[in-house]
Amino acid sequence: MPLSTRMPELAAFEVLLAIARTGSLGAAGRELGLTQQAVSSRLAAIESQTGVRLVQRSPRGSRLTAAGAVVAEWAGQLLDVAHRVDAGLAAMRSESRSRVTVAASLTIAEQLMPRWLVSLQAEAARRDAAAPQVILTSANSDQVIAAVLDGSADLGFIESPGTPRGLHSRTIAHDELVTVVPPDHKWAHRSTPISPAELNKIALVSRETGSGTRESLSAALRAAVGPSSPQSEPAIELSSAAAMRAAVLAGAGPAVMSRLAVDDDLTLGRLHEVPVAGLDLRRELRAIWSGGRTPPAGAVRDLLAHIAAHQRRA
Repeated sequence: MPLSTRMPELAAFEVLLAIARTGSLGAAGRELGLTQQAVSSRLAAIESQTGVRLVQRSPRGSRLTAAGAVVAEWAGQLLDVAHRVDAGLAAMRSESRSRVTVAASLTIAEQLMPRWLVSLQAEAARRDAAAPQVILTSANSDQVIAAVLDGSADLGFIESPGTPRGLHSRTIAHDELVTVVPPDHKWAHRSTPISPAELNKIALVSRETGSGTRESLSAALRAAVGPSSPQSEPAIELSSAAAMRAAVLAGAGPAVMSRLAVDDDLTLGRLHEVPVAGLDLRRELRAIWSGGRTPPAGAVRDLLAHIAAHQRRA
């Protein structure tokens, strides 16, 4: 049940306890940094609000009534708890400025977070300051969203399209999905791009359900070929980019992967990129958080500001 309107604020109890300690409105005012008139006015307001006479005034000073003594005992206990809560909240604010728990989808965790964190440490060292402590967990995009929603992560990074309900987001980088095959695959020697319909019908090496990469591809194919043409079931489902690359090289089938994850393989010729005509596979990589429209102050906001600056320089 909510407290009644007769319940004074904590500051009122501090006035009552100061009177009890000093035995005088003037002395209580000096202790609290208030004038005697202000203390008298606040005491009158407390007694009016509670409907209980708390202090007996006389030329020799002020003393608590019997009821006032009982209320003062309760007030002391209440203020003890309030001080512990106040100190605990101060510690939490301090921690939020220096520590952030991050959940990132796999591509971001493996391909981008390491360079962002190294750059963050280097910038802090240049300024002779302490960098925020970042505790990073990698997961698929659905799991990242769940972690931010239940509060186990202060900040998330996802690859899946759309802003999750109940969260706010900000684009922090861009990526592109590419279709890859081993050099000896028949698609590697095509003179023309494949069509979205062909890609939709082939059994691909795929990430698991909930992966941002898989959801981005499915959304792009639905936009290109229509929802009436369901995507073929995967040849195999895997939970990491490294496992997908190994499966493609072993001949399990083509895969659609982040360019960030296969850039070295394409450069060195270990994998071959297959052009797809009429399919937009560009995507936004986004930070997500709960609460207000702006990221929480402290380490979360500092980390996002650093990432934004790093991406502008890149």
